[in-house]
Order: sequence, then structure tokens, then C-alpha cells
Amino acid sequence: MTSAHSSTVETIVARTIELTQTPAPTFDESDRAQALLQWWEELGVSSLHTDQVGNVIGQIRGIGSTRPAVLVCAHLDTVFDRDVLHETHLDGNILTGPSVGDDSVALAALTHLTEILPADFDSPLWIAATVGEEGLGNLNGVINLLDNPPATFAYVIALEGNYLGRVNITGVGSARYLVELDGPGGHSWEESHQPNAVEAAAHFVTAYRRLFDAKIAELHGKATLNFGTIFGGESVNSRAKGCAFSVDLRAEDAGTLAAIQELLESERGDHFDDFEVTVTALGIRPAGSIEPDHPLVRAAVEAANRHGLEPTLSAASTDANAAYARGLPAITLGVAFGGDTHTLREWIDISSIDLGVTILADTLIALTTLEG
Repeated sequence: MTSAHSSTVETIVARTIELTQTPAPTFDESDRAQALLQWWEELGVSSLHTDQVGNVIGQIRGIGSTRPAVLVCAHLDTVFDRDVLHETHLDGNILTGPSVGDDSVALAALTHLTEILPADFDSPLWIAATVGEEGLGNLNGVINLLDNPPATFAYVIALEGNYLGRVNITGVGSARYLVELDGPGGHSWEESHQPNAVEAAAHFVTAYRRLFDAKIAELHGKATLNFGTIFGGESVNSRAKGCAFSVDLRAEDAGTLAAIQELLESERGDHFDDFEVTVTALGIRPAGSIEPDHPLVRAAVEAANRHGLEPTLSAASTDANAAYARGLPAITLGVAFGGDTHTLREWIDISSIDLGVTILADTLIALTTLEG
């Protein structure tokens, strides 16, 4: 077992605050990336580089080792635009601010991982700060990293700052679309016979929801449907010429995700015969999982148990999804307790960081005894 020094935890907190105060909306992460690059240069991270999409990557242990390599990654981007007030508040042990837990504290902990590990840890260990994890980033950063890996990774650990108490073993897949309708339009009285794009969209939404709810009873695992936005029409007294709406499909199982995607395609043809229809894929995230008894999962659970924590095995969409799609064993861990994710009230308990980074380090130590 290992434990972080109090000075290391204090530095992690200070850097969490600095990162939280640095805007990094998806597709605009360069300011945070530059901070990580500078810190890692100062720490002497080996093979340090920024790749073609903006990930910051380097190796911190096991130079020249032939043991199985491990990648630990945390994402740079946040869900908050630059015009959001990026400030933090510390009230006792509760640190509040936009992205403080998702994923600023994970990036800060990643920066100091080599200090937390024992001196004799000599397995190849790579760290990465990835872009494009949130929203329509569609995991672009980690996908590019795993498509062009600097080493042959045996395991991947994704860090989500406020996931302490969880071992995420299921990558929830998603398929997101924008459906746009274009028709003739017309006056609400004079051309009342003309099709109405808003009405057609409304009929589709209710019909597809009904079919979806019936279909998922036949399928494996949890799946969800959400119509997140709808907009269109020209005026209150016009038969709507155009309408558009977004669809978010999610599932724990790849086969289930494919089935509800097919259902979307088959159902829309029954409602839009009078319109020109454009369907744009906004993003596809692969679904996948790791078995609960996999050695990687056991290593993380047992590390938590040794420190008095009984973690839950959970499902979420993280950088680990990209690993599952490539057949790589992967889990997602946290480094602090927290909540109110994706809101300005987002918070972490800084007193839990020592526990979180200690469990992470012990998980990595346990992996050195496993075969790749």
C-alpha cells in the first residue's frame, strides 16, 4: 500500500483550482493543454508530446521495460462555454466550481501520479490529457490516441474526478442525430391542406417513443431515448415549412444500441413522406464493458476495500468506451467524492483526494503482478 504526502495533496488542490479557472470548452482546450504541457515538462515526463488532435501524452515510469503498459487518462474539455464565470469557492473541505470534479481534479491528480507511486514501480505507465470527451467531442481525443498509440497498452484507466466510490465497468454507448424536415409550407387558412412540418415532427416523436418503449422490453440491458431539442416553423399563421429536432439514443450493450438505431430509421419513413428529410449523425459513441471478475476490476475493487471503501460497479460514458471498442480492458475510477456534475454548483470534497489517489496507486501496483 502507498499513500500520498499531504504536500502532494495540497498541490493537487491548488492545481485543481487553477485548472477550474481555465476555460476549456470542447474543441477549445488549448489553454488547459498548455498548462498540462508546462507542468509535465517541469516534472520531466518522458516522450512528452502533443498529438495531432491536441492530446498531451507522456510516459512517467517503466522506460525500457518489457512489462505490459498501462494508460491512465483524464479529459481536458468541459461542458462550460468561455463566457461562464470560471471561479472557485472553498468552504471547509468543499471546493465548488465549474468542472472542478469533471475533470479538473483528475487532471491535477494525473500530474502528480509519479510522486504517489513507490520508487520501485517500474512498469510502463503512460499518462494522457485528452480532448473531446464531452458532448459532441465524441471521444475524439482518446480515439485518436488509441488509433495511434505510443505503446502497446494492456490496460486503460480513465479518470473522472468525482467518481470516487465507483468502479465504472460499462461504457454506455450513444447515437445522436439531428433530423431536419423541409416541406412546401403555406398560409394556415388559404393553404390549410399543406403538410405541417411541426405536426409531422410531433407525430413522429410520440410514435417513436411508443415503439421504443415496447422494443426495449425485448432487448438486453438498459437503453434510453431523449428528444433534446425541437425548433421550426415560420409564424403562428403559417403551415410550418421546416422543423428540426435532435435525438439521443443510449444503451449499455452494442447490440441494443444498433437495434434502437435501426428502429429509428424504419419508423421515420412512415411519417415524413411529404417532406425532404435530412438526418445528420451528431455523434456515435461505442458501447462496451469489462467483466466484473476481470483482474483489472478486481485490482481496483480490492484496492478500495483495503482502505475501507466498498465501491459500486457502475455504467457511464467515458474515455474507457473507446478502449472497449478496441477490445482493451478498461475501467473508470475517480479521485474524490463530489456531485452536481455539469452545473455551476459542481463540487468535490478535497479531504477525500488522499484516499482517491491512494486507491488509484494501489490499483496500478496490483496490475504489475498481472500478465498483459
